[in-house]
Amino acid sequence: MPRLSEVLAALDALWPPERAEGWDAVGTVCGDPDAEVDRVLFAVDPVHEIVDEARELGVQLIVTHHPLYLRGTTTVAAGTFKGRVVHTLIKHDIALHVAHTNADTADPGVSDALAAALDLRVTGPLVPDPTDPHGRRGLGRICELDHPETLAAFAARAAARLPATAQGIRLAGDPEAQLRTVAVSGGSGDSLFDAVRASGVDAFLTADLRHHPASEAVQHSPLGLVDAAHWATEWPWCEQAAAQLDAISDRNGWDLRVHVSKQVTDPWTTHHSSGAPN
Repeated sequence: MPRLSEVLAALDALWPPERAEGWDAVGTVCGDPDAEVDRVLFAVDPVHEIVDEARELGVQLIVTHHPLYLRGTTTVAAGTFKGRVVHTLIKHDIALHVAHTNADTADPGVSDALAAALDLRVTGPLVPDPTDPHGRRGLGRICELDHPETLAAFAARAAARLPATAQGIRLAGDPEAQLRTVAVSGGSGDSLFDAVRASGVDAFLTADLRHHPASEAVQHSPLGLVDAAHWATEWPWCEQAAAQLDAISDRNGWDLRVHVSKQVTDPWTTHHSSGAPN
């Protein structure tokens, strides 16, 4: 059975913390380096539901994509939501490790997992990492479809392949437009519109598209927009990351039991609509 420090070293090799954005908060939040680990749980969000699931499964390490403390704190008092998470983790000897923007730009990274979930063929990063001599790392991915399909059909593909959420899939553009190439980016992607337009793709699938950037994007060009829930676009990474750790465990003879949480921790719970606008 490996020690936590050994498992964390393997995770840092997959997603080096120095490749995270300067504003990010990645790495180990809590955990005893000398503690033994035989069960690991991957999830998107470090929320109470995930900690409770970890307790029920008997895991010693949770790996999440989103940080617990992104902007720092002056307290971990149990009277606060995040403080209670920390108290529960420590009380039950559960470590928490975060791979965020360092997992976004990795090879394979979050957007590779998203592309795989949609059965797309990745041709390269949308925003290449200039430090990667092989040109495979970076934000987002440019992809090709095996066969041309309409924007509406592609949105339906996303709805069928990604985990279901209250938001579902939103579409902007001509539903009958034919797509051959698409860009994808897990998580919030409307800061990437310049790169998307420069790539010449037919559509862009991401999350958290705001009104003004989306409106400007469709005015600029016939680019199709497919907007999914933030959590749904990043959850496929959990399965990809779990498979990577499984392979490392097999090579090292660790016999880890690696789990992926299927709890929907997207904050939106219901969706109401009177139907299509007139």
